[in-house]
Amino acid sequence: MKRVTLLVGFVLLIAIDTFVQVGFKLAGNNTLPVTLDLPWLERVLREPWLIGVALGYLAAFVVYMTLIKHAPIGPAFAASHMEIVTVTLFSVYFFGDSITVWQGLGCLAIVLGVLVLAVAEDHS
Repeated sequence: MKRVTLLVGFVLLIAIDTFVQVGFKLAGNNTLPVTLDLPWLERVLREPWLIGVALGYLAAFVVYMTLIKHAPIGPAFAASHMEIVTVTLFSVYFFGDSITVWQGLGCLAIVLGVLVLAVAEDHS
């Protein structure tokens, strides 16, 4: 598989994983308050974001399985966790969340780890 195709696959996986996590956030917001009774369960089952989340998980599984079939496992596994960074950035920008210095450093460590694994894989 060509390098550009793998890169597109990783970007697609990150986008799908980000969509799924944001979809969970929106579904959760739309079904509040959590009352653990029948009306709440009906709200959950009628929530359209949950259909998107389920389809997103299916799509992410297919993309990830395809990627690990053709890509080196180290960078593939690390890149599959980049959604932590993208979801954090998305929540700051769109939901007005704030992040601590430690969370920012954690996101930076994830990005640097993915880059180090990708460069190391290139040299082997």
